[in-house]
Amino acid sequence: MIQALERGNYYPIYNRGINSSTLFKEKDNYEHFLKLFETHIEPIAETFAWCLMKNHFHFLARIKEIAEINSDKIILPSQSFSNLFNAYTKALNKKYNRHGALFERPFQRKQICFETYFQNVIVYNNSVHHSVCHDPIEYPWSSYTSCLSEKPTKLKRNEVVSIFNDVANFKFIHQRNTSESHSFENETFL
Repeated sequence: MIQALERGNYYPIYNRGINSSTLFKEKDNYEHFLKLFETHIEPIAETFAWCLMKNHFHFLARIKEIAEINSDKIILPSQSFSNLFNAYTKALNKKYNRHGALFERPFQRKQICFETYFQNVIVYNNSVHHSVCHDPIEYPWSSYTSCLSEKPTKLKRNEVVSIFNDVANFKFIHQRNTSESHSFENETFL
C-alpha cells in the first residue's frame, strides 16, 4: 500500500515515465516541469533536493502544515502532485502529438525518519548516480548547483548545507561518491 503524504513530514518523491519512457526530450521540457512544480508543489511543500533525469525524477520535500500554507484553498498534498503530473502530461501530449499516460502510477514516496537517511537521499539526488555525467556540477537539472550558489533560491539551501556541516563537506561528500554506487536507504556518508 502506498503511504499517504502527511503534513509536517519529509519524503523522497520519485517517479518515472511509463515503461521507462522519456519524460524530458529537450531543455523546454525540463523548464516547463520546474515551472509547474513551482505552481503546484511549492505552495504545499518545501524542497530540499531535486534531480530531473531523462526518464525519471527525484525530489526531497517536506509537506507543509496547514498553518504554513498561504492560501484560502487547501488541497491534499497528493492532489497537488497529481495536478503537477496531469498538467505536465497534457503539455507533453499536446506538444508531441501523443496521447495517454506519461507517468507510472502511483508516484513513489517513503517517509524519512532519521537524519542519515535524509543526508543519503540528498546525495542520491544527483546525476552521477544515474551515469549522466562524472561530476554533479556538470548537470544543469539538479539542485546541486543551487546548493553551491549564492543566488536567491526557494530551495532550502541553508538547511541542506547544514546537514553536511558546510559547503566544503557538501562538495566533498558528493565528490567522494561520484565513482561509487550507493543505495540511499542503507548507507551513512558522514
